[in-house]
Amino acid sequence: MSEDISKLHDKLKSETGIHTNFREEMTYGDYLQLDSILSSQRRLSGHHDEMLFIIIHQVSELWMKLILHELTSAIQAIQEDKMQAAFKMLARVTKIQTQIIQAWDVLSTLTPAEYLEFRDKLGKASGFQSFQYRQIEFALGYKTKHILKIYEQDTVLYEQLEKVYNAPSIYDVSIQALAKAGFQLNSAVLNRDYSVTYGGDESVANAWKEVYRDVDKYWNLYQLAEKLVDVEDWLQQWRFRHMKTVERIIGFKTGTGGSSGVNYLRKVLDHRFFPELWDLRTSL
Repeated sequence: MSEDISKLHDKLKSETGIHTNFREEMTYGDYLQLDSILSSQRRLSGHHDEMLFIIIHQVSELWMKLILHELTSAIQAIQEDKMQAAFKMLARVTKIQTQIIQAWDVLSTLTPAEYLEFRDKLGKASGFQSFQYRQIEFALGYKTKHILKIYEQDTVLYEQLEKVYNAPSIYDVSIQALAKAGFQLNSAVLNRDYSVTYGGDESVANAWKEVYRDVDKYWNLYQLAEKLVDVEDWLQQWRFRHMKTVERIIGFKTGTGGSSGVNYLRKVLDHRFFPELWDLRTSL
């Protein structure tokens, strides 16, 4: 063992090009602003496990920031008929979603007794108030106006959310892509109020069926549809793991933000973002 360590040290010594003088150069920590990031875990209790709770949620918010970055760009790419770029972005979104899902596995190591030691320190703060998660829902087409009231005290944030709330979702621009490809769609769908959650349309359903019946002819639209299904599939798995983790830790207690907790999380599992893409699996 000591010989292996000695050989490793010798190899490291041979790396003569490694930079060590950073008096006037930017370091890895500088570039990532690690001083700011690593000093942001401020426990409000003295309990050991509050650190786990804070870091899991902070990391999830960072992943959500990247999801929004990719989703926003994917929407623009679809509008500009840059489908291959959109496919790459949506594929990345699904990989990010797997990371967030696995975060629940780590949080589930927190027991009910441990969480009770610091839960009161949260006050009325709750993941229910995550504005980035709401932006993701809006970008995917699930628009809930009453949720916006939570953010009224922050004018800048409210305006940011309201903009996404009124903008076309990724499914709206995908439906527009169907129209550009020559499919005859109801004008009410193409000119609808984007602030209203989409509920489905027969002309859209027929168009997607045709895409799936002639994959070679509509290859890009077919790929787009499957990428959207991937995103929704993983989001629903994220929602399910969220629900089960909450149930495991607090049971059916009311959430700190005032929601019904597990019961609320169960209700949202029933919502479908892209209804025609799921229905056609039965009707084809």
